[in-house]
Amino acid sequence: MRCCGLDVGSRTIKLVTSEGGVLDSTIVDTGANPLERCRDLLASRTFDRIMVTGYGRYLVTSALGGRTVSEIKAHAVGARYLHPDCRTVIDIGGQDSKVVLLSDEGQVTRFEMNDRCAAGTGRFLEVMANTLEVDIRDFGGLALSASSSVQINSLCTVFAESEVVSLIAQGAERSTIAGALHGAIATRISGMANRVGHRPRVILTGGCALNGCLVKMIRERLGTDTVAAPDPQIVGALGAALLAGKESPAGICKPPGNSVS
Repeated sequence: MRCCGLDVGSRTIKLVTSEGGVLDSTIVDTGANPLERCRDLLASRTFDRIMVTGYGRYLVTSALGGRTVSEIKAHAVGARYLHPDCRTVIDIGGQDSKVVLLSDEGQVTRFEMNDRCAAGTGRFLEVMANTLEVDIRDFGGLALSASSSVQINSLCTVFAESEVVSLIAQGAERSTIAGALHGAIATRISGMANRVGHRPRVILTGGCALNGCLVKMIRERLGTDTVAAPDPQIVGALGAALLAGKESPAGICKPPGNSVS
């Protein structure tokens, strides 16, 4: 059975086609019309069932059909599929971050989520990289090259940006400021993980897991086996696709122009 998993996030839309594993995956910007982006993505694929997760899941299913699943469960299933020894999932996305504790059987037992502001998220890093005039793809490498340290006291995007501007005016190196920003996020995320009661193995998902500096700093603060998932951005969509294969036929989606067997 061929299934689609769609993760409609605040920054990007991820699509995974699966028949028990990943057949193909696609990532596009969410843009100003996520429904149209999703319609275009699905129109070129043939599938039997679809499951949708992410911020825009209800928008998409109300127009195109299908079932919804929470990001918590989707990331847990996707991470567990990729790493059967996973006991903790840390997902740092565009505008939220979450820590999910799993049982030995892979069931969600506890979680903590920050979805009320951009503190400790990909958007926070984007704003800070822009302030430092650094390409976001190079931000982690710049932070790793820091030879000195400073303190960033706030993770509020507005206040932190003011601190960065002040540090620039004081002559602080960009690498030093970048290192402080990454350290502040790692401290916040590890605090969430400690409150949840993380267990190894810890798997990082979401776009920020592509940032090697952030992964390294979180690993150091947790003091346990912590790795980024392969293709971390698609983990939620993969989990949704795998869950679609377990759903009843009522979850079948038939968007215009798509052939469903």
